[in-house]
Amino acid sequence: MNHPILAIGPLGTTEMIIIAVLVLVLFGAKKLPTFARSLGKSMGEFKKAREEFEHELTSAQDDVVNTPTKQPEQKRIPTTTEV
Repeated sequence: MNHPILAIGPLGTTEMIIIAVLVLVLFGAKKLPTFARSLGKSMGEFKKAREEFEHELTSAQDDVVNTPTKQPEQKRIPTTTEV
């Protein structure tokens, strides 16, 4: 099952130029700045959420490592004294 359509390799310069021209034709020159701005904002939000998540993970890990473990108490067996 050797399908040439599935053999997608890294994108070269020619492919990138073709994709850029297609995007320009599909969205138009007036819509591209708006599209790029919204893409930049969404990437910024993603980066902020990722950093926040990493901070939560490291603080949770620090809490687990630095929390002293409490030794289980030994049950005392009452002694009977016979008189």
